[in-house]
Amino acid sequence: MAIIPFAPIERVIRSAGAQRVSEPASVELTEILEEYGLAISKEAIKLSEHAGRKTVKAEDIKLAKELIDK
Repeated sequence: MAIIPFAPIERVIRSAGAQRVSEPASVELTEILEEYGLAISKEAIKLSEHAGRKTVKAEDIKLAKELIDK
């Protein structure tokens, strides 16, 4: 079951220029974005814990994204 609703994902695809979007396309992008988001979130949690914090900050997310994208 998806965490992110499909309708906003369809709007993202449309905002990129698509005239029509199939439901399987929205589902696929949703799955990819959730997987990517979870990977970044897990890394950000590690970074915040390493810094001795329980709160994940924007800086943790930014650094985690950089680390994941390498």
